[in-house]
Amino acid sequence: MSRILTTIMMIGSIVYLVFRYRYRLLNLLLASVWMRRLAVSSVMKFPVIRRKMMQSVFGGPSEW
Repeated sequence: MSRILTTIMMIGSIVYLVFRYRYRLLNLLLASVWMRRLAVSSVMKFPVIRRKMMQSVFGGPSEW
């Protein structure tokens, strides 16, 4: 029982710290060129996101 409680507390602490420092972690990860390129290429694989991004960058008919 003690081991399970310790595991739950550790996971909870990690989740809390990641949530609290999420923007610092994101800035740290995206500071690297290849990580930024990987993040952008993986996000642009989603058609909905890609379509909205292209419309906002290059213009086009608005859907709303």
